[in-house]
Amino acid sequence: MVSCSRLIEIRKVPHVHFISVSCSYQSKVKIGIVLTRESWHPYCTAHSTMATFHHSSSWAMSALLLCKLWIISMVVAEGPSESSRTSSLPSFKVMEILGRAIDLENAGHKVCHLQVGQPKSGAPKKVLKSAELHLRTNRLGYTNSQGIEPLRKRIARNYAERYLKQEGGTEVPLQVNPDNIIVTTGSSGAFLLTFLAAFNVGDVVCIASSGYPCYRNILNTLGCDVVSVPVNDQFKVTAVELSAVVKRLARQRKKVKGLILSSPSNPTGAMLSPAELKALCEYCDKNGITFISDEIYHHISYGQSEASALSFSDNVVVINSFSKYYSMTGWRLGWMVAPASLVPALNRLSQNFYLNAPTLSQLAAIEAFDCREELDKHVATYAVNRAVLLAALKDLGLQKVSPADGAFYIYADVSEDLEDAVTFARDLLEQAHVAVTPGIDFEDPASGLGHKRLRFSYCGATEEITEAMKRLKTFWATYPGRKNKN
Repeated sequence: MVSCSRLIEIRKVPHVHFISVSCSYQSKVKIGIVLTRESWHPYCTAHSTMATFHHSSSWAMSALLLCKLWIISMVVAEGPSESSRTSSLPSFKVMEILGRAIDLENAGHKVCHLQVGQPKSGAPKKVLKSAELHLRTNRLGYTNSQGIEPLRKRIARNYAERYLKQEGGTEVPLQVNPDNIIVTTGSSGAFLLTFLAAFNVGDVVCIASSGYPCYRNILNTLGCDVVSVPVNDQFKVTAVELSAVVKRLARQRKKVKGLILSSPSNPTGAMLSPAELKALCEYCDKNGITFISDEIYHHISYGQSEASALSFSDNVVVINSFSKYYSMTGWRLGWMVAPASLVPALNRLSQNFYLNAPTLSQLAAIEAFDCREELDKHVATYAVNRAVLLAALKDLGLQKVSPADGAFYIYADVSEDLEDAVTFARDLLEQAHVAVTPGIDFEDPASGLGHKRLRFSYCGATEEITEAMKRLKTFWATYPGRKNKN
């Protein structure tokens, strides 16, 4: 093992005095570690949940990305004061729960993991074989910051294979220009690049009231004005719900600049129908709203038809990932399809933030698109798990649950039965060793709904889901925090 460290002096930047970036090389794994002034530790902790550490031929690119994020945040917030945006930045609660679950496992307990959206199946076999080959034969140097051309072309071909578009009254395969595709360090990298390229400080950006927490956290950190759009009784945001918020804000002389939505949704699993998605795209185009469509859960659905926003508009930004359907979470690889007008800015940002997505991941991921039979078997397992979970929640008397049309989450309102969902989730983990996520990760903090809802992830093995439901039923029967024990 060879260890080395480099010291980086950042001068002429307010409030930034010293950053040390160190790196350890062991075998072929290279990891960047950031050490900072003690007073910056709260900012390090907050940002480490949003930035992406990855293996790459540039040993500290991810560490440097963290440094740049801190500097941006300090400039936006005018210094690291107690009232700065980063000092109040929430942590990603699900990662804290995962950390505690791992601690319990290390102490000898068997934990059922229903908290994090991480498929247990692992990467497809062809991807692993390709990675092994490239580790033996490839120097794994830097790539084009936009992503290697063979991968971008294969992504483009996947859209033609999977999606249709109306042209002259006829449905034809959806054509995507590889030049409009940017390969990123997971979808998280795509969110950050898109928000920086598309929005300015003070811009109004809408998100669903029940949604992925990092949208809100990153946008707030970048100085945007984040507005929640209440979901309807099907846990969706359609053009109807968006229009109501746009009109309300217009009366306050505020113009909505952006919208980001996922379909299928995290945490609810709700899916927009093709007609609803088309209407939303048309509304955004008509009103000059940049629509960012998060499609990372595509191909994981249970009878509902899915469509890409690219089928209905040339102005949308579509973000996807290899983490969910392709079961490649730790490979830290995603992509976006952007209008040509945004591509130069996105490329400049990626060059300055992390140079390129992990080279090995890019090379191996080309094979992922030819593994549909293997991957669809995973989706079939999720469908079985979904049925087990829905039946168990019904037996507990929980009636207010999300449709769970897609993805691998069920979102339940437990306010009629529990005093506090956050306390219940903590007690369930500590006493029954079942990890679930309370709604505080997914709701507007001002709404109070985070203490009334629980998210259950069911992308593990069916045996694990079944065991978790047995433990949940036993724990539920005697839990002192229940309102009604009849």
